[in-house]
Amino acid sequence: MNILPTITTTFNANWKGKIKEVQLFDLEEVALFPTCLDKNERRGLYDLISKSGIKSIPFVHLREDMEVQELEFFIKKYNTQIFCVHSAQVYPIPLEWIKYASIIAIENTSAGGFDEKEIKRFGGICLDFAHLENDRITNLEKFNHDFALLNKFPVRCNHISAVKKEFKIGKDEKLKYDSHSFESLPEFDYLKKYSLGLFSDFCALELENSIRDQLKVKEYILKTLQGRDAYIKKFFK
Repeated sequence: MNILPTITTTFNANWKGKIKEVQLFDLEEVALFPTCLDKNERRGLYDLISKSGIKSIPFVHLREDMEVQELEFFIKKYNTQIFCVHSAQVYPIPLEWIKYASIIAIENTSAGGFDEKEIKRFGGICLDFAHLENDRITNLEKFNHDFALLNKFPVRCNHISAVKKEFKIGKDEKLKYDSHSFESLPEFDYLKKYSLGLFSDFCALELENSIRDQLKVKEYILKTLQGRDAYIKKFFK
């Protein structure tokens, strides 16, 4: 298990501020989610990252308009080992990405359940724990469908977000407990319900919160999970 602070790019994420924090904390390894930036904005992101001291970006969330050269840029320059993408049920997956299908994992999202045939064409599953927990609470049929496939395909990477006690109505007018921002650390206690075997070597904190706060979340999660299995202790500092 490796929990990675993440540069996220949603409207409230302040990705430029996160890059400054990366420099402040002398971080050399992060996950990167450029999913809300168009091509021109991504150029600016990549330029700032190149000046930040970041040496490794093992996990990148793809956006549907990315060219294959962008995937190759990450692989060659930052030793990216796994990408994730939304199912084609949400956005079309570019055919030119297929050459890297073995290192692209399909994420569980709010749109439909996992498509088994689609997962077979790619490199396994990107398990978003908060989405899964939200389904457990609000859509047990979808939860059971997706959970069953976790025994059939490898979990290659993870998203970790918060799960709130109170729901809100999402843009799709569905109940929503999962959130990309947190207010209190117990919003990650739901992770105790899930086997350590579902946690991969690439667990990205998909949070709008600052890198400083993400590092607190990382420490809290490791403390929360350390009692689950003895081997977690070697990751706890």
